[in-house]
Amino acid sequence: MSNKAAAAGKESGQRAVYLPLIAGWLVPGAGHFLLRKWWRGAFLFVAIVCMFALGMAMGGKLYTGAENILDMLGLAGDVGNGLMFFITHFLGIGAQHVRVTTADYGTKFMVVAGLLNVMAAVDAHNLRTGRKH
Repeated sequence: MSNKAAAAGKESGQRAVYLPLIAGWLVPGAGHFLLRKWWRGAFLFVAIVCMFALGMAMGGKLYTGAENILDMLGLAGDVGNGLMFFITHFLGIGAQHVRVTTADYGTKFMVVAGLLNVMAAVDAHNLRTGRKH
């Protein structure tokens, strides 16, 4: 009986390894919050959400489709924002075409925010697995 309990505990522990990764991708800093890295999680949340919000305020384009390789890279960066991307896409917020210079900067802000969020989620996963201390 104890062997079954140990195996079940080990299996649930292995599944929990990916929880900070997925949570950190969906909500910036959530993976670090799960690991009780409060300051790091708060800093990542504020930085990524502010970058995304500033990009939206500048009229940045939200990539929703990929017609060429650059659009695919932009879409990958935007999807890296997790729930922020899906909510803004669902609500139809975000410019369809860049018309002014600030909108181009805003587009880059949103893509970089997504890439930073992916890096933060991977960092939370590495902390959880013990690859990083």
